[in-house]
Amino acid sequence: MLIAQTYKRAGDWEGDALSVTLDYEGRFLRRKKLTTDQGEAFVLDLGQTTSLDHGDAVELADGRLVEIKAAPEAVLIVTGENLARIGWHIGNRHTPCQIEEDRLLIQDDPVIAHMLSHVGAKCEKATLPFTPEGGAYGHGRTHSHEHGNSAHDHSHHHHDHGHDHAH
Repeated sequence: MLIAQTYKRAGDWEGDALSVTLDYEGRFLRRKKLTTDQGEAFVLDLGQTTSLDHGDAVELADGRLVEIKAAPEAVLIVTGENLARIGWHIGNRHTPCQIEEDRLLIQDDPVIAHMLSHVGAKCEKATLPFTPEGGAYGHGRTHSHEHGNSAHDHSHHHHDHGHDHAH
């Protein structure tokens, strides 16, 4: 079976390529057996866990490239009059977000959708490729944001926004 141990970022390669279509979570990889959209199996064996993005490519041992494609998945199309404020609330919850000119896309999450409705957002369910921003400190993501009993525990409930209300 062929092995791929290197990758190239979108824009750093060109030409013909096989393809593999993966959802957002499926593009966070280190070592995994994959099958191209054309039916050819290979093992991806990267030196470290890597967030591969739509348009990146992995290089097979025989020199061929396999383009990474974003699979359609359940997302919420988020719109509203104040997208900057809505985006702040999404980011404050460390939620991956695809930023477009007149809308935001996030993974379908009823809890986040409910919260966003309270800040003036409209959320519409859709099935689309999801390619969120990579973050300010590097390419892609580096860890899950589960809080459990880790040293990363902190509250995401901030309520100092200029008015009183009862809970």
